[in-house]
Amino acid sequence: MEYSPKKIYNLLEQNGFHLKKMYGQNFIMDENVIHAIIRSSDIKENSLVIEIGPGAGSLTNKLANIASHVLCYEIDNTLTSVLDKVLDGYHNVDIIYQDFLKSNVLNDIKRYSYEHLYVVANLPYYITTPIIMKLIEDKIPVDKIVVMVQKEVGNRFKAKPGTKDYNSLSIFLQYYFDVVKLMDVSKNVFLPKPNVDSIVVAFERKKNKLEVKNEKLFFQLVKDSFVQKRKTLRNNLKNYDLNKIEEILKKYEYDLSVRAEALPIEIFVEVANNLVN
Repeated sequence: MEYSPKKIYNLLEQNGFHLKKMYGQNFIMDENVIHAIIRSSDIKENSLVIEIGPGAGSLTNKLANIASHVLCYEIDNTLTSVLDKVLDGYHNVDIIYQDFLKSNVLNDIKRYSYEHLYVVANLPYYITTPIIMKLIEDKIPVDKIVVMVQKEVGNRFKAKPGTKDYNSLSIFLQYYFDVVKLMDVSKNVFLPKPNVDSIVVAFERKKNKLEVKNEKLFFQLVKDSFVQKRKTLRNNLKNYDLNKIEEILKKYEYDLSVRAEALPIEIFVEVANNLVN
């Protein structure tokens, strides 16, 4: 089907589809935004694109024109008739009607031959972070993730030290990826209109990841450092060897009275590595 926002809207009505709040359904209805996401994704030849929550297929339709394969995960199987019509004629799109968070993605992608793996999606706000965490924890070999997320959440993903949005999640994600904001997106481009604005964020896998001797210790240290964000490291890290921690902090002209939000990821890495010795 040739895509247009009006055609998608009419198709939803004709099929008696009712948007479901429980699934966080807010469908993109602005073609300019869709094109901007596609351009930003910079999808290369011989690629597999995973889309989580295709909804009415607005983004899927465009992805299918440039990707070798598109694999979609859609939790709402009442969208079947809509997606069948929107994607009619595309033989490079597969839709798995199940919860992405419960899917064995590594097993699902084995059926495809590809050189590059992308995730491109308008993510449901209520499960944005669990989806990103699953991609990391399940070791899905993605080259790049481009996702539309709630602005407040996206700001935490890309936050830098010294800002109010910087937290343990910022460090966790930026350990694996270079995270950048690509664009702001108004709430007015969605059906239905959500209560918040969105941003599109890109995660590009780091080519030179920081060397951590013990990842489990590193992530626990970061988590504990932010457990009470307004407190100092001296208060939050009482169960650690504070002398070893201060030894590294002094190299960068900090001491144990510093708050975690002031420290870049490189210092956390060095502190964690020093605790291993």
